[in-house]
Amino acid sequence: MSMKRELKRKSLHLTGLSVPLSYYLFGRELTLTFIALAFFIFVILEPFRIIEELRDNIKRRLRIYVDNDVFERVEAIEKHINEITREHERYRVAAHVYFAAASFIVVYFFPMEVAVGAITVATVGDALAAIIGKSFGRHRFSNGKSLEGSLAYFLSGVAILWPLVGLPLAIVGSLAGMIAEFYNLPPDDNFSNQLAIALVIYLVDVLVL
Repeated sequence: MSMKRELKRKSLHLTGLSVPLSYYLFGRELTLTFIALAFFIFVILEPFRIIEELRDNIKRRLRIYVDNDVFERVEAIEKHINEITREHERYRVAAHVYFAAASFIVVYFFPMEVAVGAITVATVGDALAAIIGKSFGRHRFSNGKSLEGSLAYFLSGVAILWPLVGLPLAIVGSLAGMIAEFYNLPPDDNFSNQLAIALVIYLVDVLVL
């Protein structure tokens, strides 16, 4: 994926920051409702993105009931979505569905500071790792990831988590997220990333500190 498309993808990915922002502004219950609603919409729309025949049927009907301007906007949106969709996501569940599912679990089960930190790091760290890795990555691993991208993730994670949970937990949480992102832990790194950060911070805090 080109840098231009990567930037488009990550700018959309950063809308995930609406979850921690909602938590701060509206509290846990409304945030869970917001995530659940988003997840429901994503799941309903996902078959139309994956199944080309189903999508084409909808477009044929749109031609009958809407004017050309609306139809052209729909096709423009479809084009943008295709541009930022990774090859492995074209015929399987995409990142935003996993992200919403993980966000709901993290907000529901973990304390506010842990949940906010985990979601923010997973969002910002992932974006920085991709952008820095593509732009400045010189030391590549066998999976295509770069040392520079991983360091960008780790350092941004520490900076975000430190004010929320303290430096020791910020270090172990960022390390856990960096590993989950580096190895693309299943079912998807947008799911495992948040959970790894939250779970490690919580367990280390309870069992060690």
